[in-house]
Amino acid sequence: MSFDLLIRNGTVVDGTGAPRFDADVAVKDGRIAAIGAVAGDAARTIDAKGMIVAPGFVDPHTHYDAQMCWDLLLTPSSWHGVTTVVLGNCGVGVAPCRPGDRDKATWDLVNLEAIPYETLAQGLSWDWESFPDYMDAAERRGCGLNLAFLAPLAPFRRYVLGDEAMERPATAEETTRIRALLREAMAAGAVGFSSTQAPSHIGYQGKPLASVPASADELVAYAAELGAIGHGAIEMAIGSVAPWMKPADYELLDRMLEASRAPLTFLALMKFLDKPEAHLRAMEQVAPLVARGARPQMHSTNLVSDLNLRDPFMLSSFASLRGVFNQPREVQAAIYRDPAFRRAFRDEIAEQAAAFHGDWSMVWVIATGRADLERLIGRTLVEIGAERGQDPLDAFFDLALEDDLATAFTAVRFGVPEEFLGDPRTLIGLSDGGAHVGILCNAGYTTEMLGDLVRRRGLLDLETAVMRLTSDPADVFGLSDRGRLKPGLAADIVIFDPATVGSDSARPVPRDDLPGGARRLVVEAEGIRHVIVNGAILFEEGRHSGAYPGRVLRPGRASA
Repeated sequence: MSFDLLIRNGTVVDGTGAPRFDADVAVKDGRIAAIGAVAGDAARTIDAKGMIVAPGFVDPHTHYDAQMCWDLLLTPSSWHGVTTVVLGNCGVGVAPCRPGDRDKATWDLVNLEAIPYETLAQGLSWDWESFPDYMDAAERRGCGLNLAFLAPLAPFRRYVLGDEAMERPATAEETTRIRALLREAMAAGAVGFSSTQAPSHIGYQGKPLASVPASADELVAYAAELGAIGHGAIEMAIGSVAPWMKPADYELLDRMLEASRAPLTFLALMKFLDKPEAHLRAMEQVAPLVARGARPQMHSTNLVSDLNLRDPFMLSSFASLRGVFNQPREVQAAIYRDPAFRRAFRDEIAEQAAAFHGDWSMVWVIATGRADLERLIGRTLVEIGAERGQDPLDAFFDLALEDDLATAFTAVRFGVPEEFLGDPRTLIGLSDGGAHVGILCNAGYTTEMLGDLVRRRGLLDLETAVMRLTSDPADVFGLSDRGRLKPGLAADIVIFDPATVGSDSARPVPRDDLPGGARRLVVEAEGIRHVIVNGAILFEEGRHSGAYPGRVLRPGRASA
């Protein structure tokens, strides 16, 4: 028999958690045709001796909703063996959107996803209005990876409520109209819906993102819509500040599970560096919800973010900072100098410690605008404050002001809840691929997980790690033909070197390649030999083949 592609001599890790085995993998018409000792020839043969052959990785938490307009490869995720991404997380997105609301939707992405306004102004194509239009536009445009769309509630609520969506819950009549839009999106192939009630999620003009003011009754009504449809998943960023869940959030998730009978994943299970065992108690708290189908998302890598006071996304959880967003530099500087502002910020950080856990030794300078300040690069704010005879908080603001807000800092924010890396009750993800492009990049979590957690530290066996990156997230979102190597399923495949994957690729590096030449941080990939999407080679030894074989996945429709 003649195949389109034949991968010989590799070691198969099939995505189910089963032990690895040596086998050939044959591909025909975009699907896996055979696994084993395969006889026959092929248009293209790959010798995978010494390599692992695994399902393409499925990233369940990305924000490529805008980037897919200008970067059809969805870098850097595609470099790291990701073949399917779930978009539209956290309730933020760009569809549905009337022409008159495009600027507001753009500012939502600026404030919540830390993407430069100029990049979005040049890069967004806006060849859609409704959510089905948006999905169809992605299909026309083409993509290197497979796209699975969550319907984000912020643009849905703004489409019905207008600007009042940022201020109040929907009425019963408005909720019915939003349900109809959600039903339309699901009929078009959306994999579910997402929302947020996190107070740190701010949008246009620093106001709450338009999904934050939704009431519990309103959200339960949308969950009930999924229940009536009979398929789909829910992603929720809850209002509680981790690690503890407030009773109101617990009740909300409980009601949404009951109404939808659908998989529900929520944010997030975090390891707080100043509370090293709190995540264990947090998991105990939500255990009854987890037993009914709720799954907390968690990082598999430490969360390290860059920060500057010109675009202080990382501080958006503090109410005292809300007035600085989207303001001219001089207005921001005046606020930062104000003693009343500093007192308010000091009180807030002492209370919640959400940004730095109250430990300024975890914050250090990584870049400056003035040459005479470059000597401070690599030093912490505790060290700098001591040298200047200042409290670290005052040193933080004063140094930035002296540098015309050009100083860039890095902060270690959260660790990895290592006890739950292999726990099927949790969902590994939270890469935020496509978002926060100037301050962090976790899109390389797949290769870092294989290199650090599996090979170097031995915290996971390879079979479990691959399952956590493939079939596990695919199953949550109903992507039944992805995430496993099995005859008849889609031929999404990654071939990697287990000895070198993720060797030294965790540190983000800057690239000035956004529309308009703006800078972003990316993580480069190591050890990935081939990335294959729907049977077509996308990358070979890091080189793009020129093909764009990705599809818009529509699991609720027969055409999917």
